[in-house]
Amino acid sequence: MDTPSRCVRICSKSYLTLENGKVFLTGGDLPALDGARVDFRCDSDFHLVGSSRSICSQGQWSTPKPHCQVNRTPHSERRAVYIGALFPMSGGWPGGQACQPAVEMALEDVNSRRDILPDYELKLIHHDSKCDPGQATKYLYELLYNDPIKIILMPGCSSVSTLVAEAARMWNLIVLSYGSSSPALSNRQRFPTFFRTHPSATLHNPTRVKLFEKWGWKKIATIQQTTEVFTSTLDDLEERVKEAGIEITFRQSFFSDPAVPVKNLKRQDARIIVGLFYETEARKVFCEVYKERLFGKKYVWFLIGWYADNWFKIYDPSINCTVDEMTEAVEGHITTEIVMLNPANTRSISNMTSQEFVEKLTKRLKRHPEETGGFQEAPLAYDAIWALALALNKTSGGGGRSGVRLEDFNYNNQTITDQIYRAMNSSSFEGVSGHVVFDASGSRMAWTLIEQLQGGSYKKIGYYDSTKDDLSWSKTDKWIGGSPPADQTLVIKTFRFLSQKLFISVSVLSSLGIVLAVVCLSFNIYNSHVRYIQNSQPNLNNLTAVGCSLALAAVFPLGLDGYHIGRSQFPFVCQARLWLLGLGFSLGYGSMFTKIWWVHTVFTKKEEKKEWRKTLEPWKLYATVGLLVGMDVLTLAIWQIVDPLHRTIETFAKEEPKEDIDVSILPQLEHCSSKKMNTWLGIFYGYKGLLLLLGIFLAYETKSVSTEKINDHRAVGMAIYNVAVLCLITAPVTMILSSQQDAAFAFASLAIVFSSYITLVVLFVPKMRRLITRGEWQSEAQDTMKTGSSTNNNEEEKSRLLEKENRELEKIIAEKEERVSELRHQLQSRQQLRSRRHPPTPPDPSGALPRGPPEPPDRLSCDGSRVHLLYK
Repeated sequence: MDTPSRCVRICSKSYLTLENGKVFLTGGDLPALDGARVDFRCDSDFHLVGSSRSICSQGQWSTPKPHCQVNRTPHSERRAVYIGALFPMSGGWPGGQACQPAVEMALEDVNSRRDILPDYELKLIHHDSKCDPGQATKYLYELLYNDPIKIILMPGCSSVSTLVAEAARMWNLIVLSYGSSSPALSNRQRFPTFFRTHPSATLHNPTRVKLFEKWGWKKIATIQQTTEVFTSTLDDLEERVKEAGIEITFRQSFFSDPAVPVKNLKRQDARIIVGLFYETEARKVFCEVYKERLFGKKYVWFLIGWYADNWFKIYDPSINCTVDEMTEAVEGHITTEIVMLNPANTRSISNMTSQEFVEKLTKRLKRHPEETGGFQEAPLAYDAIWALALALNKTSGGGGRSGVRLEDFNYNNQTITDQIYRAMNSSSFEGVSGHVVFDASGSRMAWTLIEQLQGGSYKKIGYYDSTKDDLSWSKTDKWIGGSPPADQTLVIKTFRFLSQKLFISVSVLSSLGIVLAVVCLSFNIYNSHVRYIQNSQPNLNNLTAVGCSLALAAVFPLGLDGYHIGRSQFPFVCQARLWLLGLGFSLGYGSMFTKIWWVHTVFTKKEEKKEWRKTLEPWKLYATVGLLVGMDVLTLAIWQIVDPLHRTIETFAKEEPKEDIDVSILPQLEHCSSKKMNTWLGIFYGYKGLLLLLGIFLAYETKSVSTEKINDHRAVGMAIYNVAVLCLITAPVTMILSSQQDAAFAFASLAIVFSSYITLVVLFVPKMRRLITRGEWQSEAQDTMKTGSSTNNNEEEKSRLLEKENRELEKIIAEKEERVSELRHQLQSRQQLRSRRHPPTPPDPSGALPRGPPEPPDRLSCDGSRVHLLYK
């Protein structure tokens, strides 16, 4: 216990075991500490490759761990095991151009190893599937029905792998693909014997979602070729983005011609676009992208990373775009691809580093790697052979355990298939593409490489490990606009406010109008004792002045909007507009309407209303005005209680700013409205409109009436004309122009101002002028004392009217008498003329009696009816 505690490093425990051999530890107990030594010995039929001794020092072994290699049987005695492969040398994905040399290179390396399948030699039988399921079907049956028996099948692209994997179980065959990414192939019930060293295309989706979140994109669009691999990939992406709170706004697909889907993306303002299609269709898509200008600093395209590096420069007779146009269209796009080449410079199971593999493969290719299809997937094809070899090695007992004879395999032997399946399922080794391990669905687990096309070439910008949610970012991404674009056009909401110059100008006019109304009201009250003012019903005129003041005051809340007040204050402003304008109209116009209605009622029916002319009871006029105001108050109160006015927003079409920025302006306009706005306006306008039309009619009917009881009714009629015309024009115009705030306010406010000015000037200015110019400032009593008259004003007026009527009647009687005298003279002249034409009849010589006495002169040939008519 006196010895102080300390922490020491221990050496790796992996050195304490040796496959196909034994390890002897000396110099300490487990765990191995500094100074411990291990010695390695191999079993019989194996020999040691590497150092036979290693010493532990500061947590590290002094030499690399050796391994035991089997003593290989000579080639002449080894048995052949055949692999049936389909390489797509052309078509949608010509991956066989590089994958076939990689497979051949792997077979050479495996067959040269003494510790893997020492008694067997792997051989390859292959055909060109052209990435076409129909072509692949033909070659599949040739592989199955022609000798020798194939122990495993190796298809390439997803469409071919789907066909082969679904049929292979009927022949008890394991299928190992090196280039299939379709998520549908992960279905173990449908494809029970399928494995692939190429990860599922769904492995791209977590990376895409991570990038969407990194750059703050919430809306994306997609365009896909109509094939199962891309449809299932997109379905998986849709589920993942939904979980991340990201929306796929537009989803387009095409079979062979992408022109219409690309136009739709442009029309829908898609910005972040995920494209899922084969390389040949990618050229067609981006040719249309160039035509639609769907590229540049506002757009980001996400593509699959397994195209050839110069895929957009390859000549394609099916498109009519130049290489420069294609290069411009694809600049800046992002690709996500599985890490197919180990980024660490460590040695794989084949004792090669990834860079050594690339150099070795490049020498075997006939063309430049950028022009060779499948060059990126070549490490996967290479590791696929190693995965197969290791699985067959375990199955055959090449590792020192009892196993089965691979040469005994046939298409009915499910036992060997099951053992190969279990061996494949437990595969775990370091390949040139990285760590090779399969998940429960037979798919490869791997990192994702993120690249960006910069200046015509792909640059690595990061890696993503979806199993650990680890994003390694190199910060080498470049954007045409300097930063990642927005996922949609940035919409800036702006309110259209009333022109302040217009508001101030009209407010000044309204203020002056209120001052004028106050002056007129003061004048009327001050001179209310003057007979001429009394005969104009001054109290009604006072109400008119008050109504004009309220209407003019309504101009101020009409011009208030979000520029002056907050959102919470808007309902009060709306109510102020309604109440001020409604009550102002009822008081101002209602008072004038009451006057003209009384004049029409009393003076248009002379016989029935003679007694009404003698006396005028003011309370009836005031009651009429009160009734009109009461109806307005009741209507407005019900409106405010049942369906109050509130702030509503009218949205207009988006506007593009003049500057070249990725924003659009969304104009909005504030309104005062309610749920049943049209109904209430219909009631209000209908009621007021009838009053206006009736007022015009009454004013026209009473234009020739003269009465001293209301001596200004002609001025009232003129004011009614002006108010009615302005209101009947302005009301529908303002409803039509409601979306144009300046025009609507100008029409409404100027109509209020002009109608109020005209009403005040027509009603009050003549009175002022008469009192000032004629000096009629005396009251009724003073005027009576000045003239010395002992009769009151009513008797004097009655006498004057009677005298005037008497003179008119005397004149009419004189005219009638003169006419009667003239007619009598004409009658006598006609009688004399007739007597001359018919002399008296002589006696009849025959003695006959005369026929009768002659008629009196007054009745000779005279038509009595004519005489009577002429007299009348």
